[in-house]
Amino acid sequence: MAQNYMSGFGNEHVSEDPRCPGALPEGQNNPQVCPYGLYAEQLSGSAFTCPRPTNRRSWLYRILPSVCHKPFQPLQEGHLTHSWDEVEPDPNQLRWKPFEIPKAPQNKLDFVSGLHTLCGAGEPRGRHGIAVHIFVCNTSMLDRCLYNSDGDFLIVPQQGKLLITTEFGKMLVEPNEICVIQQGMRFSVEVFGETRGYILEVYGAHFELPDLGPIGANGLANPRDFLVPVAWYEDRQVPGGYTVISKYQGKLFAAQQDFSPFNVVAWHGNYTPYKYNLENFMVINSVAFDHADPSIFTVLTAKSTRPGVAIADFVIFPPRWGVANNTFRPPYYHRNCMSEFMGLIKGHYEAKEEGFQPGGASLHSMMTPHGPDADCFEKASKAKLEPERVAEGTMAFMFESSLSMAVTKWGLKTSNRLDKNYYKCWEPLKSHFNPNRR
Repeated sequence: MAQNYMSGFGNEHVSEDPRCPGALPEGQNNPQVCPYGLYAEQLSGSAFTCPRPTNRRSWLYRILPSVCHKPFQPLQEGHLTHSWDEVEPDPNQLRWKPFEIPKAPQNKLDFVSGLHTLCGAGEPRGRHGIAVHIFVCNTSMLDRCLYNSDGDFLIVPQQGKLLITTEFGKMLVEPNEICVIQQGMRFSVEVFGETRGYILEVYGAHFELPDLGPIGANGLANPRDFLVPVAWYEDRQVPGGYTVISKYQGKLFAAQQDFSPFNVVAWHGNYTPYKYNLENFMVINSVAFDHADPSIFTVLTAKSTRPGVAIADFVIFPPRWGVANNTFRPPYYHRNCMSEFMGLIKGHYEAKEEGFQPGGASLHSMMTPHGPDADCFEKASKAKLEPERVAEGTMAFMFESSLSMAVTKWGLKTSNRLDKNYYKCWEPLKSHFNPNRR
């Protein structure tokens, strides 16, 4: 199942399926007649007139163009939504137990039918906002593909690997890796058993590498470690009908065609899907005292129009050394003007070793207090401070947003995974205040 890739974030890539050498036109994008009788099609990920550093587009050379399909018809959305007013707002600290994966014989779910919206904010028609989805599935997409007209999907598999076929080629994405499928890109997901993960959807912005400032030219997620698939095509007729699903203005629509959409023989451009292995993250940390803020763990950011403020950041808490002297080393107690959604891919998160489980999640909304539980505080306050490995065998992550996220009815009620005792982890915290002792 080994796949081939090209490396580099946002690079101008060129790829053609080796079965058709010379499929890319030379010296131009749209010749009168393309090699091998292919059709030229441009996929634009930005306005034509965007400045060059943010201008994104790719040219695809395909057996038939994307326009060859029957009219779209509404498709049942299931638990996918962008309606943020289903239930009253809840400012409490929220934590979910691992989301359940249905058993295949009783309830077959593929990637699309297994999408469940947990929380979000904003609106796809206004091209500003985010959504957090949970996916649980147990069967592959068969003669079905999805594309997102509303925004980009950042996919974080937690259990089970994903073999994702895209118009640009194939990507194998395993737990502890992520992938980004950008707006408009058609893809289909093959799974190999019970599968679960998280999705951050962003409307109206694309993910970028964060600026490094005084860190310098190297560090955090290095551009060379992002992998882009190589061209692969199938010239396959589907007499029974191939279903193309569009997520459009928050709803699903399906159109039929009689051929596979993965018929791109060659392509070039800088608007592509890509994947990244979280083990390649170069961690920055304090080596003297105190904490650097968790922004030093940012892998990708989707910027807003306000300098330094993100619509969404993807942040990880990877294995690392803790060496700070005279310092309370776990995450500090915090109230934040940002929304913090956390998930756990594997292991035990250092601030809450019990209760926060792989495949579960938490949400600490704007200005909602949060921090280490009582057990963590007592241990860390008395620990002998020596160099130690932190989060060994663990990978927690955070979707952080400047938007105030609402939780869906599925998240608060229907999923039946909300941990209603979460608040109790802080109840044993006691006062250590003594006015006679500094």
